[in-house]
Amino acid sequence: MHVKEKTVHSEMIFEGKIINLRVDTVELPNHKLATREIVEHPGAVAVVPVTEDNKIVMVRQYRKPVEDFLLEIPAGKLDKDELPESCARRELEEETGYKAETLKHLLSFYTSPGFSNEILHIYLGQNLTQGKAHPDEDEYISSEGYSLEELMGMIFNGSIMDSKTIIAILATKEYLMRLK
Repeated sequence: MHVKEKTVHSEMIFEGKIINLRVDTVELPNHKLATREIVEHPGAVAVVPVTEDNKIVMVRQYRKPVEDFLLEIPAGKLDKDELPESCARRELEEETGYKAETLKHLLSFYTSPGFSNEILHIYLGQNLTQGKAHPDEDEYISSEGYSLEELMGMIFNGSIMDSKTIIAILATKEYLMRLK
């Protein structure tokens, strides 16, 4: 049974630099009302950059919400009216200094559709040329290179806990296996 909820009222609670929060009152199929807290997000991209020697360039940065340093693939938020591929190229260069001659879209997914409309686009970056990283002024990032096998082990031993990174590494492994 597929039924839609009808929005009967929407109130913006918070408008921020990265997200907005709104509260919607919806009418359910049984005609009762319910409340939905919704995080509005412009969307994001992430890149799995693979060097000529088959190392995947990762970034390590402190993430305040979890009070820890996380190992992740380079990623960032879409700017207004920015195309995902353009954002992927920009974020890769900003965070790692690398430029990808080839970007292959692997997949897109909703990060947490129970409360957010954020969609994340994953790219595989190949044929890289090294430049100089220039992260945002509030980003303190270091780059590290790992083999796909090392990263798979880190996923399963709990060293990598970032969902976009886990999904992207697993998708990259599957994509590369299909090429063989």
